Amino acid sequence: MSILQTLSQLSQQDAVALSVKRLMQYKLAHKLLPLQPKRTPQAKLAGSYISKMKGRGMEFDEARHYQPGDDIRAIDWRVTARTGKTHTKIFREERERPVFIATDISATMQFGTQLQLKSVLAGHLASVLAWSAKARGDRVGGLAFNSLAHREIKPKNQDSAILHLLTAISQLQQSQPLQLNSFENPLLNATKRLRRLAKPGSLVCIISDFQHLNNEVKQHLRQLSQHCEVRVFGITDPLETAQQHSNTPILVTDGHEQALRTIKPASQGTHYIDIQMSLAKIGVTQQWLCASKPLVSQLTHGLKELTMSQIKTHLHAANSMGKR
Repeated sequence: MSILQTLSQLSQQDAVALSVKRLMQYKLAHKLLPLQPKRTPQAKLAGSYISKMKGRGMEFDEARHYQPGDDIRAIDWRVTARTGKTHTKIFREERERPVFIATDISATMQFGTQLQLKSVLAGHLASVLAWSAKARGDRVGGLAFNSLAHREIKPKNQDSAILHLLTAISQLQQSQPLQLNSFENPLLNATKRLRRLAKPGSLVCIISDFQHLNNEVKQHLRQLSQHCEVRVFGITDPLETAQQHSNTPILVTDGHEQALRTIKPASQGTHYIDIQMSLAKIGVTQQWLCASKPLVSQLTHGLKELTMSQIKTHLHAANSMGKR
């Protein structure tokens, strides 16, 4: 059995609880989610990414006529001899790109009607992102948070940093109580911390269901995106994105007790479209995954970036269905 087939199969325990051993296996699947930069890295430290700044880098850019003030050590003697005019070599400086992976495993993420909890899918996705960044030579760090606590992992180009991040995600996911304090907004606290932690030029990946998205969170995301590349990975469940629900009672459980609950017709699907619309207006890249499918199968088919035109199409379809 291949590693992808193994990762696609979830036991009952794997579907509700994260384990470091399981998350470490995604090291072999890092190629499923490439992390090419969408903007020029702006970090001050040297690294493996070519920037638009021209200087004393290692990557040759062009040869041009010598100008007063140019370093004579950079004179291109071959071009000079061929043309009879002094030319100098210009190099592109290289810049590193620290990667921050913020993983939401708060109370609203402890929900799932098919296959797995949203928090489990979020943990698996965080692992793939971390190993993908590490394979590209990036320093990897992150922020794991639930409704009660958070853990900050400083970016490093070492496997140990990823191990610490995955351990934090696993521990916080298992310690998150199912009851939610309505006065707490873990996503707001996380975005505040990200603005402090992420240096200019960093790639910031935020994994969440964005149920706590409000004006304050939007403002922090907007300010964060001015200096960093922000990518949003939304997590949903089929029951949440359905446009209408029946009044049929369903059996729900918290792992210890069971009860019948009647879910009234709602517009949760429209609610998620509103979230996607708000994120699109901020200008961040967003891709959405569903907890009813294994992560590997979703990555194999490719995650599509959600555009404003697609969101408007979904909203129009939802409104049309609601009028029926």
